[in-house]
Amino acid sequence: MSILNNAQVESTSSDVAAIVAMQAAFAVQRKAFAADRNPSLDERRGRIQALMGVMVANRERIRAALSEDFGAHPVGASDLIEVLGLLGRASYVLENIESWMQPSSRPTDPASMGTARAYIQCQPKGVVGNIVPWNFPFDLSVGPMIEMLAAGNRVMIKPSEFTPACAALLNEMVSATFAPDLVHVVVGGLELARAFSAMPWNHLLYTGSPNVGREIMAAAAKNLTPVTLELGGKCPAILTPGSVNAANVESVIGTKTVKNGQMCISVDYCLVPRGELESFIELAKKFMHESVPNYSRGPDCTGIISLRHMDRLTGLLKEAEDRQARIIALEVEPQVDRESRRMPISLVIDPPADLGIMREEIFGPILPVIGYDDLDAAIESINAGERPLGLYVFGDDETLTEHVLANTTSGGAAVNACAVQGALPSLAFGGIGMSGMGRHHGIEGFREFSNPRGVVLRGKDDLIATFYAPYSRAEAMANVVFSGAAS
Repeated sequence: MSILNNAQVESTSSDVAAIVAMQAAFAVQRKAFAADRNPSLDERRGRIQALMGVMVANRERIRAALSEDFGAHPVGASDLIEVLGLLGRASYVLENIESWMQPSSRPTDPASMGTARAYIQCQPKGVVGNIVPWNFPFDLSVGPMIEMLAAGNRVMIKPSEFTPACAALLNEMVSATFAPDLVHVVVGGLELARAFSAMPWNHLLYTGSPNVGREIMAAAAKNLTPVTLELGGKCPAILTPGSVNAANVESVIGTKTVKNGQMCISVDYCLVPRGELESFIELAKKFMHESVPNYSRGPDCTGIISLRHMDRLTGLLKEAEDRQARIIALEVEPQVDRESRRMPISLVIDPPADLGIMREEIFGPILPVIGYDDLDAAIESINAGERPLGLYVFGDDETLTEHVLANTTSGGAAVNACAVQGALPSLAFGGIGMSGMGRHHGIEGFREFSNPRGVVLRGKDDLIATFYAPYSRAEAMANVVFSGAAS
C-alpha cells in the first residue's frame, strides 16, 4: 500500500510541476504578444518557412517515432501525410497570406455616412492552444499551427500522451526552431490536458472524441474562450444504384487502409444497393488480394494505437459474431498480431442496428456494409443519426449524387472519393453538430484564428451627429423618410 501511495504522490507531484511550468510558459507568451501584437508579413512567412525546414530535416525521425508509437507504421504514409501534406499546406498559405492580410472593404451608405470608408481587418487573436489527438501526431499539430502562425498568433501545443515518441520529437523540433514565447509544446497526461483546456486562451482547438469535446468546451466556457472542435463521428459512404464497380470499391476499402481505419474522416459504414451487395464484397476481396495481399502481416498496415483500443475493436467483432452477423475478412488466413498491434480489415454485412459497431465510431479496420432497397430510405437512415464529419456518395448519375448531397448534412463531403476533402489545403475542414464546430485549412483557417475587426474611417458630409441628443434632428429626418415612403 505504501508503494502505491508513493507512486501516486510522485505522479501527482509530476503533474503539478508540469502544470506550473505550462502556466508559466503561457504567461510568457501572453507577455510577448502584448509587446508585439501584429507581426509583419515577412515575420509570418519566416516562421512558416522555418516550420517547413524542420519538418524536412526530421523526416527520418518522424518515420521512426510513428513506428515506435503505433507498433507498425507504413513509411510511405509517414512521408505522404505527416510531412509532404504539411509542406503542401504551408506552401499554399505562403502563396496567399499577403492577400489574406489585406483589409477587406465593406460598402457604406453615402447618404448617411458621407465619404466614410469601412473595412474588415483580420488581426491576431493572441495566444492559441491546440490539443492534438494521437492518430496524426504531426499533421494535426503542425498543420493548424501553420494557419495560427499565419494569422500572427503565438501557439502552445498539447500532444497526446498515447504517442509519447512523437510528442517528444515534436517538442524537440519546436524547441530547436522557435523561441518558447512564440511556439511551445507541453508534454503530459490527463491532468495536464485538463489544466490546458481550462486556461484563458484567446482561442482553443481540440481534435478528438465528442465526449471529451464536451469537457473541453465546458472548461473553455468558464473563460469565454472560443473553440474549434473537430470530433469525427460515423461517416457514411453511400453507393447509388449502379455504382458498385472496381474503382468505387477501391476508394472505400482503400480509405480504410489509411492508418488502418484510425482516421476521423474514414468510412465508418457503407450503404450499398441490396442487389449489388455480393458484387461489393467480391470487389473488396479482389482489391485487397491484388493490391495488398497479406495486408495485416505486411509493411502497409498501421498498428492499432494501443492494446486497449485493439481489445475494443476485437470485442466489437466478437459481439457481431455472437449475434450471427456475417463477417468477412479481406485477406487469406487473417491474423491479429498483438505485438505489432496489426489487424486485418473485416466487413460486417447487414449488422443489427443495436450492435456496438453501429452505435459507436469504429476508428479501426472494421466496415459495416448495409444493403438498402430504396435510396431515399438510405438517406433517411443517415439523417436519423448525428451529423457526420464526412459523407461520401458514389455514382455517375449527377442527379442522384446531387440528390444525396442536397438531402444530407455533414461537415464535408466528397463525390466518387473518400476523405480527400480533408487533404486539400484550400478547402475548409471541420464538422457540424456532434462532429464539431469551426474550420481550419486555407483562408477559413486563417480567419478562424484571427479577429475580424470591423473598422470605420469617418469622412465628410455624414449624418452621424443625428444619433446624438437632442433627437429633434433625428425626428425631423425620420419624418421626411417616412413621408417619402408613404407617398
